[in-house]
Amino acid sequence: MLQLLLFILLIGLFIFGMTILRTGLFNLSGSSIHKVLTILTYTPWKGMLTAIILTAVLQSSSALMIMTIGLVSARLLTFPQSIGIILGTNIGTTFTTELITFNIESLLIPFALIGASTALFPQKAVKSAGFAFLGISAVFAAMRGFEFLAISLKENYYVTDILLTLDDHHLYSIFAGIVLTAVIQSSTAATGIVMGFMSAGLMDLDTGIAIMLGSNIGTCADAYLASIGAGRAAKLTAFAHIWLNCVGVALFYPFISMLASAGEVLSSSLDTQLAHISVLFNVITSLLVLPFAHQFASFIEKLHGGKPVN
Repeated sequence: MLQLLLFILLIGLFIFGMTILRTGLFNLSGSSIHKVLTILTYTPWKGMLTAIILTAVLQSSSALMIMTIGLVSARLLTFPQSIGIILGTNIGTTFTTELITFNIESLLIPFALIGASTALFPQKAVKSAGFAFLGISAVFAAMRGFEFLAISLKENYYVTDILLTLDDHHLYSIFAGIVLTAVIQSSTAATGIVMGFMSAGLMDLDTGIAIMLGSNIGTCADAYLASIGAGRAAKLTAFAHIWLNCVGVALFYPFISMLASAGEVLSSSLDTQLAHISVLFNVITSLLVLPFAHQFASFIEKLHGGKPVN
């Protein structure tokens, strides 16, 4: 019971850290994000590049997808324009998974102190920078907590039994990734939990990859919820996001073992291997769809009925 409570608290700390980090970075960028989205997304490749940068700035693909759905609903963006943004958010979110693999443990307390002190300043820019420092310290503290918790869970029969089941069935692992991400509303947090378990030797790389693939589907829940009641074009954007990730996972599912082998070549650290594989998956999936973005948009329109949306 104590371990479960600690697990919930660590998830809360991670999400809290990501939220205030995102708030700080968003405030630093001002209202320019909405303007950039409406101006620089007229072609799929421009939309993808813009979304990669903006997702890296916001540290959240879900936040940018919700913004995009809002702009599509307000008719400031068209549904076909959103395809490039979707492709870019999938790539941009991998910056966060790469970020949490860095070893900055010695800087956590200084970052927290700097963040807490500067967050009290009246100047918006200084306060926002303080939020960013506080967010980083909270995220990395939660990551170390997941690793510590995973070590203590090695002696828990029920947990090890569940993890052994996941190790033997990649499809179960994908489903676990979908559910975990949909529940905690953060694919980054889900991946962070997996990294902590992998670092503690409680989970192998194949299972971590399968859960990471599932988290890419689970993160679509935010966009779908945001599209409810937002009009047909906005719903098509959410459906496109879901289909892109589901098809991508289906294509990569047979090659999980090959991805694990590639990860072992890229890094000697398990958590870094998973971060690199996440980059590979999202970049390859997006680049495969990019040349056919307009056809993909037409496919989604036909699949979900009605006349084309301009």
